[in-house]
Amino acid sequence: MAHFARVVDGLVVSVEVLANDVIRDDKGVERETLGQKFLSNLYGHKLLEFVQCSYNESFRKNYPGIGFTYDADRDAFIPPTPYPSWVLDEDTCLWVAPINYPADGGQYVWDEAGTDWVEVQDEAE
Repeated sequence: MAHFARVVDGLVVSVEVLANDVIRDDKGVERETLGQKFLSNLYGHKLLEFVQCSYNESFRKNYPGIGFTYDADRDAFIPPTPYPSWVLDEDTCLWVAPINYPADGGQYVWDEAGTDWVEVQDEAE
């Protein structure tokens, strides 16, 4: 299956799934433009609003969902930031905490007010 995100003003507003045959040319080569044309004709939206994406994240970094952004300069889909203090990892285009998650085997949640990881206490304690 081929997947396309509809992107309006940089924001993903929907994700569409097409049969692979729709995006194959007469030589069997998959072409993004064929999917764009198909979806544009189907829905009446602008051709370039549709950006092919990869369910297994083999290109454009991440599989998008509604609310993701598409950064054309990075050619990547970027999820919404979970916290204002988190920073974008340029390699993965995912948000990461400014402090590494503790590696002591405990369970932690992010505390945005303190910009640190806070250990989750077991209710039995």
